[in-house]
Amino acid sequence: MSEFATCRINLINEAKVMSAKKAMPSDDITNRLAETFKVLGDPTRLKILLAVSLDELCVCDIASLLGTTKSAVSHQLRLLRSLRVVKYRKDGRIVYYSLDDSHVGNLLSEGLDHITAQGGHHDS
Repeated sequence: MSEFATCRINLINEAKVMSAKKAMPSDDITNRLAETFKVLGDPTRLKILLAVSLDELCVCDIASLLGTTKSAVSHQLRLLRSLRVVKYRKDGRIVYYSLDDSHVGNLLSEGLDHITAQGGHHDS
């Protein structure tokens, strides 16, 4: 076992533990956040989100951009919609997709900033 795997002392900073405990969101919120990050963990879905973060796009546009089928894009968009990550607007028979709100865009932007600040790669 690593020397850092366990505490070597039994002294707990109760004030810090209580402060962290009070700041922790409920299990429901934590689970929903984990589900959102899980959905964002798919490269195809990330590409869709990055594309619609620039401007609203229809399924055909997204499929063309990603070089995939409309069916595959529609499947991913249904999942993203179910988690309120994207929203849609109908214009006649055409459905346009965009990010649900600025929080999603901020999350993508912060993630990109984090990666580019590391020089585009991570250390193992």
